[in-house]
Amino acid sequence: MSNALTQKILITFGFLFAYRVLAYVPVPGVDTAVIASFFDGTGVGGMANLFSGGAIQRFSIISLGIMPYITASIVMELLAATFPNIGQMKKERDGMQKYMQIIRYATIFITLVQAFGVSVGLQNMKGAVLMDPTTFTIITTVSMLTGTMLLMWIGERITQSGIGNGISLIIFAGIVSRIPAAIGNTMTSVNTGALSFITVLAILAIVLATIFVIIYVELGERRVPISYSRKTIMQNQDKRVMNYIPIKVNLSGVIPPIFASAVLMFPITLLGHTDNSIAKAIADALAPGGLGFNIATFLLVIFFAFFYASIAFNAKDIADNLKRQGGFIPGVRPGEHTKEFINEVASRLTGAGALYLAIISTIPFVLINSMGAAFYFGGVSVLIIVQVALDTMRKIEAQIYMNKYETLGAVGL
Repeated sequence: MSNALTQKILITFGFLFAYRVLAYVPVPGVDTAVIASFFDGTGVGGMANLFSGGAIQRFSIISLGIMPYITASIVMELLAATFPNIGQMKKERDGMQKYMQIIRYATIFITLVQAFGVSVGLQNMKGAVLMDPTTFTIITTVSMLTGTMLLMWIGERITQSGIGNGISLIIFAGIVSRIPAAIGNTMTSVNTGALSFITVLAILAIVLATIFVIIYVELGERRVPISYSRKTIMQNQDKRVMNYIPIKVNLSGVIPPIFASAVLMFPITLLGHTDNSIAKAIADALAPGGLGFNIATFLLVIFFAFFYASIAFNAKDIADNLKRQGGFIPGVRPGEHTKEFINEVASRLTGAGALYLAIISTIPFVLINSMGAAFYFGGVSVLIIVQVALDTMRKIEAQIYMNKYETLGAVGL
């Protein structure tokens, strides 16, 4: 392993360690025991606690997690797909910096709204707040804003200087950190008789089956064959030429479930503790475990799967590059016809991938929750863990190969 790769891995672990330390820094003026009793279990508290890595149970300064940043990114992606000027901004170097700056400002606004909503909601929770309401609201809002900004900075630094996508790794670390607690809760439930050993085996079987399905689908791809003219083959005898176009079954990756969770958690966090009957009814309808939550998750995951795949996969660029390199798909004319063919293949795969993501995001949770599990478990959490692990391993392998080629090039010189 090269020094550069080792340094990237150490930087990543260092920032993730800092993230876990922040999860234990509480907001002043609260009774954490009262909050911990609410944000535990399998409902909305369990879901929020899972994605925050247990920070919300301790009412840490990073209780809102990275979700405000993700929500801001969703809004900007939607605007970029709707307005050509914003979409063009992403393609330019200077424009991309401005685009990211807008996301940061939007993150600040969303965090302020959510933090204010949480502070007001906690004041309605008996015994949770230990200071003057106005002072508590100000301190809570500023503390949570600071925590979210730190998380956003950590995520961006990991992406720039470490290994993997920083935002995904933060969510990954938060979910993984809850595994020991989930095992402990399950063991306690078995010892007290709340869960039978057969039920635990059934839950374990569902978890393992979910992991197997995720790995199987995530590694699946459609390989569209490519042929080259004789002239192109002769000119590239000393180079490795790709003889197929790999199109993944799940083109959108882990983004749709994360986006769907962010969209659903926003109204739940904002409306969950208000006195308004309509707001409470909406929050209850969207509470994890309910029919409304599962239907909303299913539909949102499918929507974001198609939406993000249309952004991440550009058939026109692939067709243009293929034509420029003298390659073609057998039986398909180069240019526009190739683009249409690739789009058709990608659309079919996206349909299958979206359905797979929607099922994984809902069915395991419904099954395990019906068994009376003592912890929150959803296919979304497993999907994030497996996807981020696979993506990080691919990037580590790519870095290793790149270092080998650089070494060989230096030797050749």
